[in-house]
Amino acid sequence: MCIQDDLKQGLRRLAKAVVVITCEFEETRYAMAATAISELSMDPPSLLACINKSASIARVIKAGANFAINILHASHDDICGACSGKVKGEARFAVGDWQFGQFGMPILADAQASFECRQVELHEYGTHYLLIGEVVAVHISDQPVEPLVYADGGFNRLESIS
Repeated sequence: MCIQDDLKQGLRRLAKAVVVITCEFEETRYAMAATAISELSMDPPSLLACINKSASIARVIKAGANFAINILHASHDDICGACSGKVKGEARFAVGDWQFGQFGMPILADAQASFECRQVELHEYGTHYLLIGEVVAVHISDQPVEPLVYADGGFNRLESIS
């Protein structure tokens, strides 16, 4: 086995919340499902996203588009499917209640949370862009915390251990 295969097998054991990264650029909306998201800093408030250079959203992110990160609820598997490559372009927004946030970015109305971000840095590394966004607005759902989680090659719900 090569190191890439070992890495893939190891990462199957890392459960991550599923998000949809969205933006609007030149009056066109873009969306992609992702799991490579992380908090970066509380001061300044910022998030880190990793975006494959081959993703349709990558071109507009490289052009400097601001973006939103929407944490999906466990019931949003249809939205995840639409934003994972099954459909393209504007059709990805046909599923779900999409609105424009305080700073004009597409946000999912019933997401667990949505973060509108101003793009502050973009770095290239291998097959991906490392995107840093300063959080300028946060929208939090009043529903119970139950994110859609990706682990071991499939989608899951969190179960309480207590």
